[in-house]
Amino acid sequence: MALTIAALISIIMLSAISIGNSLSLNYYEKTCPDVELIVAKAVKDATSNDKTVPAALLRMHFHDCFIRGCDASVLLNSKGNNKAEKDGPPNISLHAFHAIDNAKSQVENSCPGVVSCADILALAARDAVFLSGGPSWDVPKGRKDGRTSKASETIQLPAPTFNISQLQQSFSQRGLSMEDLVALSGGHTLGFSHCSSFQNRIHNFNTTHDVDPSLKPSFAAKLKSICPLKSRPKNAGTTIDPSTTTFDNTYYKAILQGMSLFSSDQALLDTPKTKDLVSKFATSQKAFYKAFVNSMIKMSSINGGQEVRKDCRVVN
Repeated sequence: MALTIAALISIIMLSAISIGNSLSLNYYEKTCPDVELIVAKAVKDATSNDKTVPAALLRMHFHDCFIRGCDASVLLNSKGNNKAEKDGPPNISLHAFHAIDNAKSQVENSCPGVVSCADILALAARDAVFLSGGPSWDVPKGRKDGRTSKASETIQLPAPTFNISQLQQSFSQRGLSMEDLVALSGGHTLGFSHCSSFQNRIHNFNTTHDVDPSLKPSFAAKLKSICPLKSRPKNAGTTIDPSTTTFDNTYYKAILQGMSLFSSDQALLDTPKTKDLVSKFATSQKAFYKAFVNSMIKMSSINGGQEVRKDCRVVN
């Protein structure tokens, strides 16, 4: 399916690259020509051992870009009195850092001190989507790694309980449109959620309803059985999308069927523009892929780093 939109992607690139002025497709052409092959192999190897790796890498990249831009600050370890982003509440469940460590190690062996961790993470997120059956695209490169990472700043990440106004504000602050919001939300087609992220919809929803009435009753009953209010199993949860290891447009179909998991997913039906986009992407996987690629390039071009880290977990 990725090949069918190759021509569209090349057109998208022309408008998107200008967002990150220092980024270019051939940034490592002379200094590290094999970087993309090395990263792709590292992601593939990690995925062969753990099928949850692609979802983890895509989420990791999103969580990185939404704090200080795509500067790999999410990869830094806490040190001394400083609690880093990865130890902030929304990021506790992030995993697959080893995949980035392995990719970085192999890249350093080939091209020491050249490729940023931020670029490796951007490439890995692309490879994660492609490995899961989604589209591929050319990633503009040249990001720098940040030197600051604060757990307190993770409060800036859009929460699964956000309404449409909160989502729009969060995305617009980063130069992202309503279409970007709906398209990037499609990344939820991969992944798993713990009960805490959606329990607001299935227990004590409001003074009138115990369960969010927008949920399909049989789906709500299933969620309540997985996530009982009392005696809940540790780490209980469910996949966000029934086809969780396949990158497709099932997520949008589920929203229209009353089977979305998060309040923020359901909120996409709360304005005519976002609702139309949900319907469009539910009907056409090709349209979703085109929009997702465009929005990923746009989001991934937000950068504010200063250096090329030798080790992704610590500053130089």
